[in-house]
Amino acid sequence: MITSSLYDHYKEQVLPQLMKTRGYKNLLQAPRLVKIVVNTGVSTDKDREVLNSAVATLAAITGQKPVITKARKSISNFKLREGMSVGACVTLRRGAMFNFLYRLVNVALPRVRDFRGVSPKAFDGAGNYSFGLTDQSVFTEVDLDKIKHTLGMNITVVTTAKTDDEARELLALLGMPFAN
Repeated sequence: MITSSLYDHYKEQVLPQLMKTRGYKNLLQAPRLVKIVVNTGVSTDKDREVLNSAVATLAAITGQKPVITKARKSISNFKLREGMSVGACVTLRRGAMFNFLYRLVNVALPRVRDFRGVSPKAFDGAGNYSFGLTDQSVFTEVDLDKIKHTLGMNITVVTTAKTDDEARELLALLGMPFAN
């Protein structure tokens, strides 16, 4: 059972508004969130401290244990071998997804320096939205005294929307601060 104020907001206000404005006949036609993927890359496998720091930071931010991602193929120019650890990834679904989105929209993004909103153009054509953060210190779960390495991350919000306009309307109604 999902217990989240954002999920309640979605059920009680966002869904009826989408049904009315888009003319959906069935609740299942309305777009909904499927998952949020938080991904970070680490420059080198040799420095285990950076990878362990990235894993610990992602675990603190998302509340789930990250999966360590491995290189798929060797690239000699980057001194990269197949199977080397190159990052960490967390996939959030259901209640954890709504809690993370609520904290992202209401706490983390307003703390970004010179924040004027996220780009409304970062949709992929299939209703999914991706953007990046350059610093993990905007999340309140991260202890600023323990940060040794700056960690950027990519955040992808996957929806069931058929078009970018539907996804943009869904995310805007959920509180995503799009730039004008």
